[in-house]
Amino acid sequence: MIHYSDEAIIEGLRLRSDYIIKYIYQEYFLIVKFLVNSNGGYDEDAEDIFQDGLIIIYKKLKDNELILSCSFKTFLYSICRNLWLQKLSKKTALNLNFSEIEQYMELPVDILGETQNEENEKYRLFQVHFLSLGEDCQKVLKLFMHDNSLKDVAQIMGYKTDKYAKLRKFLCKEDLKKRILNDPKCQKFFNYD
Repeated sequence: MIHYSDEAIIEGLRLRSDYIIKYIYQEYFLIVKFLVNSNGGYDEDAEDIFQDGLIIIYKKLKDNELILSCSFKTFLYSICRNLWLQKLSKKTALNLNFSEIEQYMELPVDILGETQNEENEKYRLFQVHFLSLGEDCQKVLKLFMHDNSLKDVAQIMGYKTDKYAKLRKFLCKEDLKKRILNDPKCQKFFNYD
């Protein structure tokens, strides 16, 4: 596999190059997955955190605010680590045992670039769309948000198999994403051109 320099990666991201994005996933996703899985998260959480990290980098590139003072790998890992810590801090207190894969740099709190008002608006829009889902989907997603296992969700919901619970979670999550992405009020949060 070809190895790309940090400069090539940044330029590829700026141009939204498919092969650079694929390269980033192949090279760096596993360290984020390991971080999340080692600290109470699932593969789906790792995917979300990784994508959110890339979106933050896109936004910084778009606003000409991206200045690397470390390797791209360290920068991406640091953002994902901070995002995961934020997510964990919103859950009940967990015993964190971060295994440092690579020395990370401390990022200023504002690197995530979101004001409290923007967060409140995002949460309100999320709530509107979440409540527009059918009761079944709302219940399934709430059960997963409260860290119930597939087996528990299947039992609570009366599903015959764990696999069906996983499928329902996926379908409900996709329905929610579709509703949010199709809402014109949400477009400002997803427009990174």
